[in-house]
Parts: sequence; C-alpha cells; structure tokens
Amino acid sequence: MTTTTGRTATGGFVRVSTLEDLERSQPKVVAAGGRTIVLFVVDGQVYALDNRCPHMGFPLSKGTVRDGILTCHWHHARFDLAGGCTFDPFADDVPHFRAEVRDGDVWLDPRPVERDRRGHWLHKLDEGLEQNIRLVLAKSVIGLSELDETSPLLERAALFGTRNRASGWSAGLSILTAMGNVQPHLDAGDRPRALYHGLVHVARDTEGQPPDFDLEPLATTETRPEVYRAWFRRFIETRSAEPAERCLRTAIRVGLTAPQVADMLFAAATDHLFLGEGHALDFANKAFELLDLIGWEHAEDVLPSLIGPMVRAERMEETSAWQHPVDLPTLLAQTFAELDTIIEGAPSPPEGWQGHRELAETILDAEPDVSLRAMLDAARAGVPLVELAATVAYAAARRPVHFHVSNEFGDWDTIHHTFTYTNAVDQAMRRAPSSELSRAIFDGAMSVYLERFLNVPKQPIPRPAAPPPERAQVLDAFDRQQQVDETAQLVADQLAGGRHSEVLATLGHALLREDAGFHQFQIYEAAVCQYGNFAGRPEGDHVLIGAARFLTAHAPTVRSVEQTYDIAARLHRGEALYGEEEAAEPV
Repeated sequence: MTTTTGRTATGGFVRVSTLEDLERSQPKVVAAGGRTIVLFVVDGQVYALDNRCPHMGFPLSKGTVRDGILTCHWHHARFDLAGGCTFDPFADDVPHFRAEVRDGDVWLDPRPVERDRRGHWLHKLDEGLEQNIRLVLAKSVIGLSELDETSPLLERAALFGTRNRASGWSAGLSILTAMGNVQPHLDAGDRPRALYHGLVHVARDTEGQPPDFDLEPLATTETRPEVYRAWFRRFIETRSAEPAERCLRTAIRVGLTAPQVADMLFAAATDHLFLGEGHALDFANKAFELLDLIGWEHAEDVLPSLIGPMVRAERMEETSAWQHPVDLPTLLAQTFAELDTIIEGAPSPPEGWQGHRELAETILDAEPDVSLRAMLDAARAGVPLVELAATVAYAAARRPVHFHVSNEFGDWDTIHHTFTYTNAVDQAMRRAPSSELSRAIFDGAMSVYLERFLNVPKQPIPRPAAPPPERAQVLDAFDRQQQVDETAQLVADQLAGGRHSEVLATLGHALLREDAGFHQFQIYEAAVCQYGNFAGRPEGDHVLIGAARFLTAHAPTVRSVEQTYDIAARLHRGEALYGEEEAAEPV
C-alpha cells in the first residue's frame, strides 16, 4: 500500500498514479483535498472511496474486494465498490469520488460525489429507528443538526414511536420530548446529543413490538366538546380502550381545539388518584408538549397512544398506602367538594403572592388534613390554582434535597414519581385548567406526604461555603460514586455565585454523558421547568440542588451510549481514528 500526493490539477482532477502502478500496488491510499482516499482497480476500472469505514473508521484499504463488493474486516460491513452504498444497515454509505484513466494515468477528483444530504440523513434516521442501531442514529442526528433540520427529526421519530408500538406511549417518547424541551438550556454541542438520547430510547422501546393499527373516527355530526369529554371519561373509567380511541380520534377530526382535547384527557387522567403512580397525567402532558414541538396536525397520530397506558393504569385509591393508616381517598373527596365551591366563587387573586415556601413547608411536614386545609384556605383567599400547583411541585422538589443517603437506593424512584407528577400538573394547569384537573394538585400534595419518612433524618439544604467552583469540579464529582452531598455543595456554591445558566448546562452535560434511564431524564427536565417558575428566588436554587443530588446518585455509569455518539461525531468531523490515516498528508 502506498501514500502519494497529487501533481498537476486540471478541472478539479488531480493526477495521483499511473494505472500500471495502481494495478501493481493496489489498494493505494492517497491524500487529496483534505481527505484520505483509497483507490482500487478492477478489470481496468478505477474506483475511489473514502478510506475510513463509515461504521467505525477502520481503514478500508485493509479490506477485501470480491465480485464488486468491498468488505471491511473490522465488523464485516460490505459496500458497493462502484457507489459506496452499504449492504449492511448498521454501517453508513462510504463517500465515493470520480476517478478517470487518461493516457495511462489515474486522475482523481477529490470532491466527493454529492448526495442529497438532507434526504440521506433522514433515510438513515429511519433505518436507525427501524433496526435500533445507535451509531446510525448518532450520525443522523449530527448530520441533521448541522443542516438545522431538527424539526423533521423530531417529527419522524415521534410518529415512528407512536405508530410502531401497539401498547402505546413509551418512556422513549417522553425522553424525546423532554430533550426537545430543554434545548435552550444546554450547551450548543449538547443539543444534538440530547436528541440522540431521545432517538435511542424511542428505537429501544419499539424494537420487536407490534405496530399500532388505527381505528376509524365516528361518522357523526356531533361536535359539542362537553359530549366528547363525558364520553371519553366514561370509557377510561370502564377501561374501554377501543371506544376511548374512537371517541378521541373523532373529537380531533371534528375540530375540537387543542385546549378542549387536553381538557378531555387531563380530566380522565385525574378521575382517579395519582393514576399509574402519576404516569397517566405525566404522559398526557408530555404528548401535548410533543405536539407543541412537531405541530397540532399530528394530534390524531400522537394522542391515541395515551389510551393504552391510561386504561391499564393502577388506581391509587385501591392501594393500601393511600387508605391506611390515613384514609386519603375520603379526605380528598371532602376536599374536592369544598374546592368546587371555592372555584365557583372565584375570589380575586392577591397581588404578588409569594407564599410558596411557607405553604410548601406545611405540605412537607404537616399531617394531611392540616396540609389540605392550608391549601384550601390559600385558594379561598384568592391564590390562583396555578400557584398552588407550583407550590406543590416545589414541595416535591424539596424531597430529593432532604433525601438522606441512608435510605435504600430504590427510594430515589419514589420521590422521583411525585416530583415529575407534580411538575406535569403544574404544566397542565397552565395549558388547560379545569376544576377536575385542579384535583391533581391535592393528589400531588398527598403523595408528598406519603414520602415524609424518606426525609428522616432530614438532610439540610447546603449553604454556600466557598467561591463558585469551575464546571470541571462539578463533573469530577459525577465521575465518582457516593458524591451526592459533595455535588449538592458544589452546585450550591455555584448558584450563590450567580451561575444559574451554567448550572443548568452543567447538569444537562452530566446527564447526557451517562447511560441514563428514564427517571434521570425526567428529573432534569422537571427541574428546568420548575426552576423557571422560581428563577431569581431561593426556591429555584433548591430545585436545582435537588436535581443535582438525584443525578449524582445515579452516576457514573459505563457511558457506552456516549462512546457511540463520540465515535459518530469524530467520524463526521473527518478525524482519524487509526494511525495510518493520520500519516497521509493532504495535497
């Protein structure tokens, strides 16, 4: 094998070899136009391809050509020698180049034969989702992000996730939506990485699953929102999935507005206490956030995926924890009856109410009847229900702040469910408030109550103790196990120094390095949302400290997902992954 540089350029072509020399010493690797290109000759025809295997970057010059197929022996990826297209979907296509034989000399155009890059990466996105290939997904998100084409990426992934999973909405779709939501708070380099994680989880959740087959909407002249609302709630109540789907599809088809359809779903999700450990409402809220990202025109594709999880969900009033030793369902039923009267009275809201922390302390520490009474008194005094929702979400965010590491590790998930549920309630109340949805505010408060023993002993809120540390110090804590309190202190010091945007970006970067699970993505996004409610106040700092503790408790991991992304990014940038490529000098 020989490396050479070009000589005289004509019309973009560079003379790189004689045909005789190429036939004698092929494959020949040449450096031209900033690329390392391998040339083969078969029956007098010269073929030129990028020398890096698009799968993992191994030199294709070490491969084998037979019957017009180039095989890379590193992972046995096979390519069409004439066009560079792969036979194996786990690899990508190899850029190929025009080569000509003129009077016994080989001339090469070092500019790759152009393809429709947008179409290429969208096609690879589809292949990566269909076959659950992480490297292909990483390449597609990097390529589409470079073209500023993240909107079609989100749309295709969302529709793939809903159409190819008959059991309905998945954790992967929630992760995809969450990572779309937090884009403005991440470093620029982490934004495609966040979407990549969403794609990985969507592909994982659909692999091997049967597709979803749509039911037709009703052929009807009924258009009243209240009728569809009543129908839908009845069908969910009786766990009637197919009637519920036809009802929902018809409501969308006849033109009910997004807030009206949201009201239908949110009301059904709150007809039972903390339905499905909060996932029913959380998923419903996420589905509407996904439609915010990809467009309401996809509502009939996306929203029916919520029905399966909703009708299968456990109803918490049927569980012993919610009935004994305190009968929470009865207590809440009495609260709801009083709340309805308060809502009908609609008192004027107090100007500039900021009693969130005082009320949250009651929710955290008091008995349930005392907490519920305090919340009703606040509503009666005119405190907007959306502010009560934010208060309960803040109280839930305090549980991970005070969570003591003497608890079992699995107990982190318990406090996670309440925080993400209360965040969903807060977001839903801002989208489609109703008296039915307002019940979820009080359900969330009771879930916070049920977790009270996980704050015994109560870990104190860290006080600023040192100058703001650099990001590297925070990330170093994520690199070591059992650094929950240490990370909390570092973050508290950064927040005291006014580095709030940096903390948001740093926590996002720390999350995206890990082989993170569903709960970590949820916690980060919920913390971003709730910090937005309390930015500039101590409550906002508490939210981020709690998220930092939770994320650190789940780090470090093997980080294999990040390794795949890093390989894809290096290949996309044209970096050499092997020493022989580095030895080639460009013309």
